Amino acid sequence: MSLDELIKKCIKKDTKAQAQLYRRYANTLFSVSLKYARNYTEAEDILQDGFITIFDKIAQYKHKGSFEGWLKRIVINTALQRYRKQRVFNIVNEEQIEQEDVLVDEEDVSLQFLLKIVQELPDRYRLVFNLYALDGYSHKEIATMLEISEGTSKSNLARARMILKQKVEHFQTQSRTS
Repeated sequence: MSLDELIKKCIKKDTKAQAQLYRRYANTLFSVSLKYARNYTEAEDILQDGFITIFDKIAQYKHKGSFEGWLKRIVINTALQRYRKQRVFNIVNEEQIEQEDVLVDEEDVSLQFLLKIVQELPDRYRLVFNLYALDGYSHKEIATMLEISEGTSKSNLARARMILKQKVEHFQTQSRTS
């Protein structure tokens, strides 16, 4: 079945079409939800809530841009809604922000380890880090999405990078001494 046919059937609430759409995109969207979740179980909840929203709003898809991109945006927004009301963002003076890159030896550090340490970040840092570093949003866009200032977005990104750098360096040091 073509994607257009699948979308049309989902608009009509065809449960078989919805199941097919879920099977087609669940893995991709789960990886998106994992980036924003604290753990696997929370990622499953985000995915489930995201699909509920997708099925509710699928008629609003305008066939502009990629459908997969539209789906990802819904899952990201679903994850952000969990944290937006909590007001968990730290405001830091911009002069305190240091921009340092983290160098990772790919032989020492697995993708699973990196995902784990990103998931361990406090919510405010994890959300900004993912939106900026992994999904390519600007600080202005992040500020709008999370209802924070651009300075807060920048400071939370800097703090996330610092925490991740410390964890990676600690891990690499331990790996070399083992």
